Amino acid sequence: MNGGEIDLVNRDPNNINAHLGTLHFNDVFGEPDGVHSIDCVWKISAKCFDCWKLLCYNIMTILYGIWIAAEWGCEFAIIAFYHIWIISPCMKIIEINCGLCQRIYASVVNCCFVPCCEACGSLFHAFKQ
Repeated sequence: MNGGEIDLVNRDPNNINAHLGTLHFNDVFGEPDGVHSIDCVWKISAKCFDCWKLLCYNIMTILYGIWIAAEWGCEFAIIAFYHIWIISPCMKIIEINCGLCQRIYASVVNCCFVPCCEACGSLFHAFKQ
C-alpha cells in the first residue's frame, strides 16, 4: 500500500503467497499412462476444480475476510505497542546497564590483571636468545 491507495491489480507485490497463485488442476491431479478417465470427465473435472476453488475462496473471503483482517490489524497494533512502549525501553535499560558493566569490567581488568601481566611480561623480556 503506497500513499494510502490499494493496488487492485497486483495484490501481492511482495510475492508473499506467489506459490498459491500457480496452483492448478494438474498440480493436484494426474492420471498415469494406462489409467485415463474419459476425456470429457477430465475436462469437466478441471473446470469444476477451478470454479469451486474460486467460488469457495470468494465465499470465505466475503464471510471471514474482513473479520480476519481486523484481527490481524489488532495483532500487529499490539506488537507495535509492545515494541514501542515495552521492548524498546527495556532494551535501552539493558544497553545502559551493559555499558556500566563494561566500564566496571574494564576497570577491574586494568587494575588487577594488567599489572600482573605486565610483571610477567617484563620477566620474560629479560630472556634473550
